Amino acid sequence: MLAVLVVFAIALGITAVSIPGIRRLAISLGFVDAPAQRKMHSTPIPLMGGVAIYLGAILALALFSNRIAQSITGVLLALSIVALIGLIDDRVGLPAWAKLGGQFISFLVLLYYGIHVQLPIPPLANYAITFLWLAGISNAINFLDNMDGLSAGVSAVAASFMLLLAVFNEQILVSALAAALLGSCLGFLRYNFKPAQIFMGDAGSLFLGYSLAILGLQLRFPDNVTAVTWMVPVLILGLPIFDTTLVTFSRLRRGVSPNTPGKDHTSHRLVARGFSQREAVLFLYLIGGVFGLIALFVTQANALEAYLIAGTVTAVALYAIWRLDKRS
Repeated sequence: MLAVLVVFAIALGITAVSIPGIRRLAISLGFVDAPAQRKMHSTPIPLMGGVAIYLGAILALALFSNRIAQSITGVLLALSIVALIGLIDDRVGLPAWAKLGGQFISFLVLLYYGIHVQLPIPPLANYAITFLWLAGISNAINFLDNMDGLSAGVSAVAASFMLLLAVFNEQILVSALAAALLGSCLGFLRYNFKPAQIFMGDAGSLFLGYSLAILGLQLRFPDNVTAVTWMVPVLILGLPIFDTTLVTFSRLRRGVSPNTPGKDHTSHRLVARGFSQREAVLFLYLIGGVFGLIALFVTQANALEAYLIAGTVTAVALYAIWRLDKRS
């Protein structure tokens, strides 16, 4: 437990201390997000906050790497590829296929190190599910990065629940990665909560999403069965999954490509219904926490209880999507 606290403190400290310098570097290099009709900010904001998040988490893990499994090498390499692809996208703007290609290369790295879904099904099906999960969660966190403090805060909430579960189950690698993510997110939030002084950009959001997806793959629950525990990471990451589903459904219904930027995310819809931006973000933190608490209960549930909970959550989520999209 002490080692986990050390990783958390190192990640938080490196991220928080490095941001002022990275912010100046971003301005000098032209990594700046200009205002636009679809965006919430009215003045140019430096990008490259994701570099600080990456440095905090990766350096904390690297300093701790001699005490955890060799698979950490694969995790660090895969996450570095994703962060680099995001950084390039922040500077020059990459097509969707190029970003997906980078995520696929990272997936191959993880596959080489034996990190993938291990369901009792054919290996190719396990590999396909693994890539869909990694790319889906990575892009869901990227989608969620649409309001000051939102993506980093929701990621911190998810990482805290994964940290708790990993510590309880004595998973050293998962505990270390979750602690590093939590620390780097909190260090970044000091400068990103409204009014934001810096944005994480795709380098940060893709890195956080891929990291959380890896954590979801690595969580283990020896006291329960796979038929139940596969729901746990899905529930912990229920909010970004919900937001992506809402946006995809809404845009397809309106004949718009899901990749088209717009102000139709959950946060935007809450603001349109009278929430301030801060209230919307804090409310979504709360919803993320509710998903996490439900996931904690599912870890101790039997199959019938778990599937009743999953069915109820799905029904509530579908109703919420219908209500939120009703007036768009």
